[in-house]
Amino acid sequence: MQSLDKLNPVISGYYPDPSVVRVEEDYYLVNSSFEYFPGVPIFHSRDLLHWTPLGHVLTRQSQADLRTSSSSDGIYAATLRYHAGRFYMITTDVRGIGNFYVTAEQPGGPWSDPVLLPHGGIDPSLFFDEDGRAYVTVQNGAGLESHIIQYEIDPATGKVLTEPVRIWNGDEGPWVEGPHLYKIKGLYYLMTASGGTGSRHREIIARSSTPYGPFEDKPEPILTHNGLQEHPVQCLGHADLVEDVSGNWWAVFLGTRPIDGKYAPLGRETFLAPVTWTEDGWPVIDNNEGTVVSAPDANAACAESRQGAGLQGGFGPEWAFLRSYEEERYSWTERAGWLAVRGNRYTLEDEAPAVFACIRQKHHRMEMAVSLDFIPAKDGEYAGLAARLNNRGYLFWGLGRAEGKRIAQLLVRDGDQQQVHTYGLSSQEAVALRLRCDGEYYSCAYSADGVLWHEAEHRVHVRSLSPEVNGGFTGVCLGLHATGTGADSTAVAYYEGFCYRPL
Repeated sequence: MQSLDKLNPVISGYYPDPSVVRVEEDYYLVNSSFEYFPGVPIFHSRDLLHWTPLGHVLTRQSQADLRTSSSSDGIYAATLRYHAGRFYMITTDVRGIGNFYVTAEQPGGPWSDPVLLPHGGIDPSLFFDEDGRAYVTVQNGAGLESHIIQYEIDPATGKVLTEPVRIWNGDEGPWVEGPHLYKIKGLYYLMTASGGTGSRHREIIARSSTPYGPFEDKPEPILTHNGLQEHPVQCLGHADLVEDVSGNWWAVFLGTRPIDGKYAPLGRETFLAPVTWTEDGWPVIDNNEGTVVSAPDANAACAESRQGAGLQGGFGPEWAFLRSYEEERYSWTERAGWLAVRGNRYTLEDEAPAVFACIRQKHHRMEMAVSLDFIPAKDGEYAGLAARLNNRGYLFWGLGRAEGKRIAQLLVRDGDQQQVHTYGLSSQEAVALRLRCDGEYYSCAYSADGVLWHEAEHRVHVRSLSPEVNGGFTGVCLGLHATGTGADSTAVAYYEGFCYRPL
């Protein structure tokens, strides 16, 4: 296997809370998706290192209606399992339908409608025992009161067979969550995250001779960097274990790569590390040893970005949308070689299904560009490129109208502050738009001919689009945004030649 220090994170960008399963020689992995639709991205690999996106699990509104989900609500941590020829994905729609699972014969779908579950808080997991019993293991309570409960179901119907039982309190840290139950060499191992998803994050484990305990705690975390504040990889935790075809054990988990040790605009990414076993039978990954490292940004996994294929007849499997996908707002046939986008009434300011088609930002140093033909019919109509963390942290760069004249417009939201910068345009022709990040600042430019570029004077520090400053559980998503600000846009935005590349 290739050196992990050159490939971690194995899935870069905002892909947190990974869960993995092996089916013969194939591996499949899912992540949280929060307010983005479709929900729960799913990937395939043959070696645990190189992951190909298959699409999403929750692709229909009947599975996940996120139209009223606030930022960082929606679909929380998912668990992926395989049993008796079927795939099972179990998750939480926070402040929506709650805990549920869906099933499919193939990982690419189609996946079933939700089977609702009545018990627990967030992060449910499924475990299929050798005797045919199926257990739901799930977080319950909040903060310091978090603990793990468990009950049995009939996986064919979702019928609850037993009352929920409190089985573990964790290490008494806040937010004992993301539980997974395994049976390894005759013992039941219960593994959870603890400490919250920030700098105190850690993965802890306990074991028992029965699935309901009592559980013997391992005194120390099996995964954390909470004692290595200067390490370039932080917030490790929320892990899942998998055994490879050779009998070796591995862990996938989330981590961040903060810039200057402070800001992580890419959000929580998916990392991989080997699992070693102590003589007395405990798994260990990296308990403040610092062995989990990451590659230089330009060499990270997925540097050959498939996202650069862009808008050629349809959105690829890595594309997502803010809360909802309204098919009628996008057309590839209206103008040959261009994508027509019709903005609705919502902007990125609103916690509503604004028109925003996006991909994850995967590199600290990157460039996104597109050609845009758009002549707004009235003030408040604008279209272009956007970088969005949430409704408290975003920037928009594109074409708008002010006092009857077409302008280039930069909108920046940073917490309670919004800035608007405008630049005059002398032509009504299509323009090229560019948005770059150098690892410290986002910068914007436009060009009438693709050769001579006009730089926007204002740059945006990455802190404005980082969860550490403006909150939430996501990372930056990049893409196309159009709006009429309070009413559907009467002007159509035509996009051509979208590309994303690391610098």
